[in-house]
Amino acid sequence: MKIAVGCDPNATQFKKDIIKHIESLGHEVVDYGSDDPIYANVAITLAKDVAKKVCDRGILLCGTGIGVSIAANKVEGAYAACVSNVYQAQRATLSNNANIITLGAFTCGISLAKMCVEEYLKYTFDEKSASMPKVQRIIDFEKKGE
Repeated sequence: MKIAVGCDPNATQFKKDIIKHIESLGHEVVDYGSDDPIYANVAITLAKDVAKKVCDRGILLCGTGIGVSIAANKVEGAYAACVSNVYQAQRATLSNNANIITLGAFTCGISLAKMCVEEYLKYTFDEKSASMPKVQRIIDFEKKGE
């Protein structure tokens, strides 16, 4: 898969470590940078590309993972889940069809972050699952506003 990765300056080294890990798993990485102190800028740019399927999935990093998650979720077609453990990372894909996960460099150690990334990338959403109607409701609301 082609994985988009971006962060704010708080997570620069964290991002470099995550990128190495993703590449070691055999995925291609597109680095969206880390220099902009306005985390929303990188989050929105990355989320637009993931929504347009320029990249298969995205990973956003900031101090907590919260700010980039909020920003990314403002982009139509981007579904970002802020995760802090392996189970959430797994369910982001299997239950929610999240195309982006976010992590906090100040709230999550690098070993746990690598496990979360690996778990997130390991699975694919099953459109025949019991979760599909729940995910579809979100998509319908996004498109129709009702």
